[in-house]
Amino acid sequence: MSLISRRSLSLVVGCVLIATGWSGHAVAGSTETAREGTLTRIAASQSRDTNNRNVRVHNQTGLTMVGLQASSGSGWTGDLLGSSGLGAGRSVVVAIDDGTGACRYSLRARFDNGETLERGGINSCQIADYYFTR
Repeated sequence: MSLISRRSLSLVVGCVLIATGWSGHAVAGSTETAREGTLTRIAASQSRDTNNRNVRVHNQTGLTMVGLQASSGSGWTGDLLGSSGLGAGRSVVVAIDDGTGACRYSLRARFDNGETLERGGINSCQIADYYFTR
């Protein structure tokens, strides 16, 4: 392969990675970006409407959240937290969007003690913050 074609290939691969939102972090079903000390996870499939479905999830349970999933009724999404979890008293911005255009979701959180909490009727198009409590 010539030097010119290698550079062309590198440029194409770089453009594809940028266009798909790849940030160098491997998180199933999401892309992570860091902004001003906060962690943001953006869902891989996003609806094509103009609704903002980014919600800051606050963990006020006293336990470490090890998993978070959303469902609009058509099955649960992948883990929105990835492998990092969410410590007690911490928060993270997640895009609660499965690509269907739905706004109402149920959230299911798993904790390090094996406990699971489910909450329904959450409108990700209208709220900016959601607080998990026990």
